[in-house]
Amino acid sequence: MVLTAGALLLNAYVADVTGGTGGALAAQPPPGRPAAEPLSDGAAAGLERVRRGGPVLGPAGRAWTGARLPARTVALTFEDGPDPRWTPRILDALAEHGAKATFFAVGARIAEHPELARRIVAEGHEIGNHTYVHADLAAASAWRLRLELSLTQKALAGAAGVHTRLARPPYSSAPPALTGAELEVLRSVSAQGYLLALGDLDATDPAELGSGRIARLASSRRSAVVMMRGSGDDPGRTVEEVDLLLTRLAGRGYRVTTLTSALGVPGAHTPAGHTDRFVGSGLILLQRSAAVFAAAMSWIMAVAAALTLLRLVGFLVLARVHTRRVRGRAREIRQGPAHAVPPGVTVIVPAYNEEAGIEATVRSLVATGYPGALEVIVVDDGSDDGTAAVVSALGLPGVRMIRRPNGGKAAALNTGVAHASYEIIVMVDGDTVFEPATIGNLVRPLADPAVGAVSGNTKVGNRGGMIGRWQHIEYVIGFNLDRRAFDLLACMPTVPGAIGAFRRSALRAAGGLSGDTLAEDTDLTMALCRGGWRVVYAEDAIAWTEAPASLGQMWRQRYRWCYGTLQSMWKHRRAVVEPGPFGRRCLGYLVLFHVALPLLAPVVDVMAVYGAVTGDPLPALAVWAGIGLLQAFGGWYALRLDREPASVLWVLPLQQLFYRQLMYLVVIQSVATAVLGARLPWQTIRREGVFAA
Repeated sequence: MVLTAGALLLNAYVADVTGGTGGALAAQPPPGRPAAEPLSDGAAAGLERVRRGGPVLGPAGRAWTGARLPARTVALTFEDGPDPRWTPRILDALAEHGAKATFFAVGARIAEHPELARRIVAEGHEIGNHTYVHADLAAASAWRLRLELSLTQKALAGAAGVHTRLARPPYSSAPPALTGAELEVLRSVSAQGYLLALGDLDATDPAELGSGRIARLASSRRSAVVMMRGSGDDPGRTVEEVDLLLTRLAGRGYRVTTLTSALGVPGAHTPAGHTDRFVGSGLILLQRSAAVFAAAMSWIMAVAAALTLLRLVGFLVLARVHTRRVRGRAREIRQGPAHAVPPGVTVIVPAYNEEAGIEATVRSLVATGYPGALEVIVVDDGSDDGTAAVVSALGLPGVRMIRRPNGGKAAALNTGVAHASYEIIVMVDGDTVFEPATIGNLVRPLADPAVGAVSGNTKVGNRGGMIGRWQHIEYVIGFNLDRRAFDLLACMPTVPGAIGAFRRSALRAAGGLSGDTLAEDTDLTMALCRGGWRVVYAEDAIAWTEAPASLGQMWRQRYRWCYGTLQSMWKHRRAVVEPGPFGRRCLGYLVLFHVALPLLAPVVDVMAVYGAVTGDPLPALAVWAGIGLLQAFGGWYALRLDREPASVLWVLPLQQLFYRQLMYLVVIQSVATAVLGARLPWQTIRREGVFAA
């Protein structure tokens, strides 16, 4: 995050110069420049002397009068470059006429195009300091002024191996137009050892170009420092003026040369030291890397936003199709039972320290309205609380208690499967309760012999607080809505541990539950799909589960889920090249939307804030509002499909701002843990016993 912030801040600092506004630099000072203060008599007299003097100003500390060039001498100066389009054309025109010129370059542009800076120096021209980001120094603080000049010197050292003695502050003008504030800036710049060059003719002013004063210069005997545009959207007229002017001056005995040569003073360039060259090269690398990084982030933001919208719209359409098919089929089933005789069902409840909620779970299973034979097996996996005592004290018929040393959830479930009496096996967590019709609805799809497993519809029971409401929305939108699409696409990744029905023969064919991953339910579901079994979703098989009640507990649970899913994906990676749709659809989806997109999703938020701060905030706000409205519509439709009230959607904006970021961090930590090769134990969360009543 520090590197990201640094890269974006650096890119934002130079964005207006290197292309953030199309590469055009303003010819006039930006609005907001402080008003000029009244001058003292001495300062006013000094200003008047400078206004009457020449365009080249010497060091501070003495009365300035300004120097003029000798007669029939012209110094062409080009501002704001180097520009990749126009600077080479200007250099070609100068070379054609054998003329030399001075380029007042912007440091950020030097860093962006160091090869042009090297060419300017190699062809005998001079480079002057025009600040790093074309800053209005009259409105800048003293430290900003020093920074602008220093960074430009560093960039020049890294690009061409030289420093410069020349400077021209942006938005400068000819001496007669100077203000008191501008004079103070010039004194501050000169105090750092710079020779300041203003101008006699300002060709950056359209009025000057239109009047033809530059062309008429060739007819006079005067000298001039000519200010010309060397960058921008269309300085093509500058190239035309240069060619015209040089052609006329050559026939009248004018000398066109650099500023220092015209004045007869030492050259503008001095060799830069090794340290400055190294620092300058680093600055160039940082700026160019920041530009590439910001551009890449923009593309990533666009791709991530497009994928998010595509996923949401696609899953809403698939969920609609699935709902119409399933509910139409349900009406046919109600006219005639799917099973001629209700099959016997074994319900397995793995329990580890589930004292708070195990009684409610077992009682809900026994009180079911399922018409067939039913047994409930509670497997106490080495609990060190009163779980086993609570179950034994119930004395309910058809309930068996099996105690075993702690070995993990997969081992506990395998123990239950080994002791099961029936072919149909339902697995339920120890913090979950069933409705009376749940088992019957869950078992019904298994009448199709091709179906190996059925995922139920998990709902959050403790949805009273903000965290509970967030998880409720996540379960309805992110879990149950997705499972409708997975069912339709035949690529179900997970039958949740909270509620799932399995064919015993399918479990046997898959080798039972494995302890290789922390997501034994995902691992098992993937194994069943690879084995050719269909895994379907039963929306009317409802289970109420106790979700984590604190951020810490929720983090632990989601961390285990995410890490276990990564383990399962890696374990079943060969499914991608196997026949059937599961590997390519399911694993491709998980890689794209459960790993890559969450890792990239913070980019969308960061770049949205970055765009709003550095540019026009309206487009970023419009995109955010559009995505938010579409997500709200998706949430409303998902709640409608699940027959849930839509009033909970008022927490959706807060979920997008806070809860979603938390889930991104979970994915980032899980991926980091996986890359580092660390392993996690089977983690449990603290139960509050919300279903006890």
